[in-house]
Amino acid sequence: MKSSILVCVLALIFVSITVTFAQAPRTMPSDTTRKPSQTVGRWSLGAHGGANLWMADFTKRKIGAGGELFVRYGISRYLSAGVLAGYEELKTEVPPASAGFGFDYLKLHAMPGALVGWWHLAPGGKVVPYVYVGIGAMLYKRETAGSSTIATSKFLTSILVPVGIGFEVFANDNISFALDGGFRVTDDWTDVIKKSGLDGYANVRAGMNIYIGANDAGDDDNDGLTNGDERTWGTNPRNPDSDGDGLLDGEEVHTYKTHPLKPDTDGDGLNDGEEVKTHKTDPNKTDTDEDGLLDGLEVNTHRTDPLKTDTDGDTLTDGDEILKYKSDPMKTDTDGDTLADNDEVMKFKTDPSKADTDGDGLGDAAEVNTHHTDPLKVDTDGGSVNDGAEINRGTNPLDPKDDIMVLEKGKTVVLEGVNFEFNSAKLTEDSTPILERAYEALVANPDVNVEIQGHTDAIGSDAYNMRLSRRRAESVRNWLVQRGIKSERMTTVGKGEREPVASNETVTGRALNRRIEFHVK
Repeated sequence: MKSSILVCVLALIFVSITVTFAQAPRTMPSDTTRKPSQTVGRWSLGAHGGANLWMADFTKRKIGAGGELFVRYGISRYLSAGVLAGYEELKTEVPPASAGFGFDYLKLHAMPGALVGWWHLAPGGKVVPYVYVGIGAMLYKRETAGSSTIATSKFLTSILVPVGIGFEVFANDNISFALDGGFRVTDDWTDVIKKSGLDGYANVRAGMNIYIGANDAGDDDNDGLTNGDERTWGTNPRNPDSDGDGLLDGEEVHTYKTHPLKPDTDGDGLNDGEEVKTHKTDPNKTDTDEDGLLDGLEVNTHRTDPLKTDTDGDTLTDGDEILKYKSDPMKTDTDGDTLADNDEVMKFKTDPSKADTDGDGLGDAAEVNTHHTDPLKVDTDGGSVNDGAEINRGTNPLDPKDDIMVLEKGKTVVLEGVNFEFNSAKLTEDSTPILERAYEALVANPDVNVEIQGHTDAIGSDAYNMRLSRRRAESVRNWLVQRGIKSERMTTVGKGEREPVASNETVTGRALNRRIEFHVK
């Protein structure tokens, strides 16, 4: 009978613990909506008393009385551990007929003590079931009637294994009332009779528990997170703003869904408090307005509005202006040429950061609105004189016929349109028109001499470019000599990449740097 009861109690405890751990979260939850535990992180003192029934080797059992005190600490939502001690008066009478003992009853004055673990099966509720198991020892003295050989004046010792199941009803966060039933396993010698199996006693207890310290349901720092939630997140329950970002931990978790331990949840360079309170940006999005710039860069570096895709309203997004077109996202006309950045990019294909995209001496706006020339071509009419020079001397930049090359002593003339095959000094066929004009100018001015200079871009080594530029200058000279210009009127020199007129970082700039010049003497 004793063994059957013990097996049943242990089986019930095993099933309860298994279910508890199966339901327990393995990782930090994504929200904190579960009920806070009243026990975790707190000390509790309990005083329980009630009846017991000694289940020894005698045939007649009597109900006794006893009580226990315990001190325990809530290790987690589901587990508490502590020490238990108490006093039990265990009774029995009428020994077996064959025993031969001359007494009417046997009583034990027992003092059990054990280390115990409690498993809370539904923490956070008004009613919290639990199971417990422990290991310890029991001191006891025997008292009999009619025999002095069984009674003891000194305490004897037995192993003690307490197991049981019960529930607590919480009156408030700090006080609960408990009712449980259990079994205390002892060795087989407490009743003097040595038989198979162990002795023990069942008990039913009722009592009160007092909890001390901060509890899961409380909010010690008034930040909107319960102490239990703070323990779950790992935040400081005594600091309302654990990460110092200007938002209460409760606001971060419940309202803004930010991380209460990360000052800058989205890693965009703005802390969560600034995003919410100052800039009104989304602390969970690195680029609130989706313009291609991080919110932090917009606020701290570019001074653009992180809530506006196009801060200056020129229809180019802030990200495109900064990353693609190199224009100013705070100005509708970055280069001040009176053409809006959007028109330059979308309509005219000019550079919004350069007032004179083709470098011909005329601003882009003047070419488009006044002269109707091509702001992407130095010489719109292809007549050998660039647009700016034509305007300055009064010729028409749209009429190649008036582009007679003017050779003034001390001046430099760029033979724009003279081209060569790739990586070669061989002239291309489309160079003929400009070479013809150069020939005509030399014929018309027999008293001038020219130095023909060759220039390259920066691709290739300096030494190679020097040789290539000299060979190209000589190719132009040879062409003119073949047409009848005296060779002594022309000298050649290669300048290589050393005298650029534009940036070698762009295709347009490199094209301008590859040129033939007449230096008139």
